[in-house]
Amino acid sequence: PPLFFLPISAEFFLKQTSMATSFTVGVTGATGQLGRLVIANLRAQHPSVAVVALVRNAAKAADLAAVVAVRAGFDYDSAPSALAPSLKGVDALLLVSSSEVGKRFAQHANVIEACKLAGVPRVLYTSILHADTTPMMLADEHKRTEAELRSSGLRCTILRNGWYTENYTGSLQQAVAHGAVLGSAGTGRIASATRADYAEAAAAVLASAGSGAHDGKTYELAGDEAYTLSDLAAEASRQCGAQVAYRDLPPAEYAKVLVSVGLPEPFARLLASSDEDASKGALFDDGRQLSRLLGHPTTPLSVAVAAALSPSTAQQRHAV
Repeated sequence: PPLFFLPISAEFFLKQTSMATSFTVGVTGATGQLGRLVIANLRAQHPSVAVVALVRNAAKAADLAAVVAVRAGFDYDSAPSALAPSLKGVDALLLVSSSEVGKRFAQHANVIEACKLAGVPRVLYTSILHADTTPMMLADEHKRTEAELRSSGLRCTILRNGWYTENYTGSLQQAVAHGAVLGSAGTGRIASATRADYAEAAAAVLASAGSGAHDGKTYELAGDEAYTLSDLAAEASRQCGAQVAYRDLPPAEYAKVLVSVGLPEPFARLLASSDEDASKGALFDDGRQLSRLLGHPTTPLSVAVAAALSPSTAQQRHAV
């Protein structure tokens, strides 16, 4: 789609122009779940930072346009020369990794080249935990993107995010209804964190990027509390007052279950493979770099489970 800028209110324009010397950050994928949380954190915790939300679909960003500058038509598939105008004036960019597995490296390379054309000096990238050593199938495009960034001449920071706790708690109400959490993770310990934890850390690093303190750094980000899927099932049982067990399945069988509930077969195989890797420790880290960036502990599993099992969460999913 053609690139265009959403109109903004006179009040917001005056506010922005009065901050002409402020630090300006950009957030790609700003209408996604992580991007929205990053922007919310920037506004709440770092109000002096000017924010540019980079989005593909203008209609999905109508609410953001009321509070930050929105630049629409920012499609990772576009040529770098088409993306560069949206990046003008951005001092540090958070490149939220694409969700299109198999296309991601080329898409990320487009954005990185666009940053060079636009003169963006710093880029933060959301990678995967232990990208250089993990056996996970998802890691290859992240490793290639990291290498592309490091050779670009841009000052970069790598945020190697671990698993979202929501990857498991998102289906917890259905698991409770059926009395079982399914997976292929065995007794592997998973040091996940909530999406909100990762977003808060990204916002903190992005807002302070101008200091140079994060240049060249790679952060291995994971939750303080590691758990097995049996632990997750036990916590769900404790909170709901009903028996919920963990059923460990062979990856091929687990993939079939995921397909049966509507997931595309390639994605189902990818998730089952990721669970198998988790059984070998791929999602474990005890370095606590995430909580150090946050300045407080990461969200406990019990809190994440309570949120997932709350009636309001069920109503929200039903509405969607």
